Amino acid sequence: MKLKLTISILVFAMAIYSCKKEAKATIETKTEIETTSESEWITLFDGSSTKGWRAYNGEALPPQWVIKDSTLTFDSELKDLKVEHQGGRDIIYGVEEFDNFELFLEWKIPPGGNTGVFYHLKEGYDNPYEVSPEYQCIDDENYATMHDLVAYNTGLGHPNPELLQPLQQTASDYAMYVADDKVKVLHPAGQWNSTRIIFTPESVEHWLNGKKVLSFVPWSEDWYAKKNNGKWKDFPDYGKFKTGFIGLQDHDSPVWFKNIKIKKL
Repeated sequence: MKLKLTISILVFAMAIYSCKKEAKATIETKTEIETTSESEWITLFDGSSTKGWRAYNGEALPPQWVIKDSTLTFDSELKDLKVEHQGGRDIIYGVEEFDNFELFLEWKIPPGGNTGVFYHLKEGYDNPYEVSPEYQCIDDENYATMHDLVAYNTGLGHPNPELLQPLQQTASDYAMYVADDKVKVLHPAGQWNSTRIIFTPESVEHWLNGKKVLSFVPWSEDWYAKKNNGKWKDFPDYGKFKTGFIGLQDHDSPVWFKNIKIKKL
């Protein structure tokens, strides 16, 4: 009886020691991974300061961009594009320019909302879209029912101009490459989505909510064919720069951003 009790105690003690050792190793490994990973990232917005952000072609942050509930918020009432489109309040992270990078952020829009993420953005143009590629962020489901797209899409020669076109939908490289709708998971308006953009000269990847939905080769023959025969054919500097600022778009829609960070590649 004593022998059985002794063996049971020994086995129990060994099990506890093994669990503690395994837990410690897991914590150490996790800490090492987090330290290694996080040390490579540059925080562009941490929820407490707008330091580094300013207007495109400007010196200060437009007053509509504020911090609310730890999010970088464009505080404006949603306007119908057929009535009014003010624009002109796009912002950039003006501390430095980036060439090859991995950018991560989370964003949220209201029903009918619209915004976008610019990269390789240069100043001195009337609008960021004249020069910068854009990761589209929009309410795919409701946008066309809340905004009149007919004139705009007719001018671009799109079929069914009353509809939001695939090249205009979330996670697409706006007016260039379409996000794969078969794997795309877009959370509805009012809910958070996560975006990841990975840029190298060999490949550009668009990710949405943890899924890669698009990849293309920048400045390839296919890329130039799309640029020269689509919306950007009259914008000679579109997409030509290999380094530039990160920007966020004002499209007269309330929008919320958080956890904005970038890693140089």
